[in-house]
Amino acid sequence: MPDDTTSGTTLGTRRPSPWRSRFATRTYVAGIFWAAGAALSWLTGAPDTAGVLRVRLDAVGLLYLASSVAGGLNFFGAGWRAARTLKLDMNFLMSAAIIAAIAVGEPFEAATIAFLFSFAELLERFAVDRGRRAITRLLELAPDEAELVSADGTTTRVAVSTLTAGDRVRVRPGERIPADARVIDGISAVNEATITGESLPRTKRAGDAVFAGTINAEGSLDLEVTADASHSTLARIVQIVRAAEARRAPIEHAVQRFARVYTPVVTVLALIVMFVPPLLMSRDALEWFIRGVTLLVIACPCALVIATPVTVVSALTNAARHGVLIKGGEYLEALGSVRALAIDKTGTLTKGELEVVAFDTSDGDTRGDLLARIASLEARSEHPVARAIVAYAVANRSAPSAPVEAFVAKPGLGIQGRVSGVDLVVGTEELVGADAAAALGSPEPGSLRVYAVSSRGERASFVLRDEIRSSSRAMVAELHGAGIRPIVMLTGDTAATGDLVGRELGVDEVRARLLPEEKVAAVRELRARHGAVAMIGDGVNDAPALAEATVGLAMGAAASPATIETADIALTGDDLSKFPYAVKLARRTRHAIRFNIAVAIALKVVLAAGAVMGLVSLAVAVLVGDVGGSLAVTLNALRIARHRPAARTAR
Repeated sequence: MPDDTTSGTTLGTRRPSPWRSRFATRTYVAGIFWAAGAALSWLTGAPDTAGVLRVRLDAVGLLYLASSVAGGLNFFGAGWRAARTLKLDMNFLMSAAIIAAIAVGEPFEAATIAFLFSFAELLERFAVDRGRRAITRLLELAPDEAELVSADGTTTRVAVSTLTAGDRVRVRPGERIPADARVIDGISAVNEATITGESLPRTKRAGDAVFAGTINAEGSLDLEVTADASHSTLARIVQIVRAAEARRAPIEHAVQRFARVYTPVVTVLALIVMFVPPLLMSRDALEWFIRGVTLLVIACPCALVIATPVTVVSALTNAARHGVLIKGGEYLEALGSVRALAIDKTGTLTKGELEVVAFDTSDGDTRGDLLARIASLEARSEHPVARAIVAYAVANRSAPSAPVEAFVAKPGLGIQGRVSGVDLVVGTEELVGADAAAALGSPEPGSLRVYAVSSRGERASFVLRDEIRSSSRAMVAELHGAGIRPIVMLTGDTAATGDLVGRELGVDEVRARLLPEEKVAAVRELRARHGAVAMIGDGVNDAPALAEATVGLAMGAAASPATIETADIALTGDDLSKFPYAVKLARRTRHAIRFNIAVAIALKVVLAAGAVMGLVSLAVAVLVGDVGGSLAVTLNALRIARHRPAARTAR
């Protein structure tokens, strides 16, 4: 790349637009002089050539010369440094071509090279910068000010940058949340699309986590800040994507190796064309010199070299905007080649949280009262079953409120105590007795049944289940449609439960009762049978299996910095439909890169042959080989940037 490139910026710093850079200004000036010279030449009918070593000094010639100098300033400095180090890069080749065209009396060709090549470079910068600016704009979603709540309840507007962990802030309806925080008072729907890519709002209440930059849609929320601005989830996402942009895909390394050979070979060929025919075959020296200079222009592999990074940056940025963090081009390329999937069950295909799906009692008349008393007893426990029963009771207007005495927890069995003067036992069949349990029914595969009996003779049972995510079925069907088979569910649960969930989802294979090391072995076996294999898990417990897969994906990364660091790709939310989107994006990116490379090489080969035969002028070489190639790459990158996940009709 020439001088004056747009360099990386620190977190949160606005990146200057490539259209307003010094490079762009020189390009505009070169274009104005070039257009003026071409118009004046057409109006006066003056020839565009001046002869060998004669600088054209009429008005047309001076306009072309000014264009050549203005555009050439984008390359001359770096070209001179390249010449001193004997490095045949694009800056040296373009500088040599511009100077040579002026020297042989081709001012129009020189101006055309300087202007059009600068314009081609500007297009490339725009394509790269567009993706990078899109991810940087995420940081601007966080507000500049927050409403700080003091200990006496008064509020003050303060800069978000001054907030620290432990501060209390108030966010009103319609406002953006200023920092990562925990809800301490209020209930509202929050739109988390900027973090998770999910457009449907989530209900937030006391204890729930919220993220900087998300929108409080309804009620007022009081929040306790959990991270300052520089350590927010939003900031981590931007940092990860910026780091990913610097990690090259394998195909990019291959292209650069090719370019390191291609450029010197074509440069040597250009020198042969310049000097061999005139010296050995008495051909016209000027004509063959121009043909050689044209080959020198064609020797620049710009469109070829930028074909991969421009497209990869667009894909990485697109993915991040939709809740998929891809750590680099190598993982994007690996994802595009995936043919099989291993996926964890608990917490991935399922929600990982028990929910009450049925509540049965022996006496319907006391159903509400009994549920409230059971919930009052369960409220004393921190067990997941207890939390699920209390949540069910609250949702059914039977919130725990009765006094509890003589509470005893029996690990692995259940709990017991006295509620409103009535003895109550809640737990397994072993704890309540076989007769009582038999009267209420036995557990079904894939579910857990909890029994309750009272000293009044009341009996009840709860059926609890780890519910399947609503996005799991759609993901399996979509991946099958994309040709990814087999989809293998890995679980440490029983075979009966695994098979039940597997049948419901339509996965190809279920492997149950697996320890972490056995999950690793399963992934290794899938790789041996199918090649590229993806693994989706929770990012912590499944870390060894994620590492064994060709590409490892972790879910729910927005709430867990550790999860983001564990996987090659992280889904910031819990919507599994983002995985098929990511696979399709990776495949589309791979196809776009291959198309870009094929077009760039084809153009260079055809133009090189035409230049040797005298059929391609300098202007055509730049216009088609560089502007045309850069335009094709840029349009492909923009097409990748517009890729969207499939619309969801329901949560």
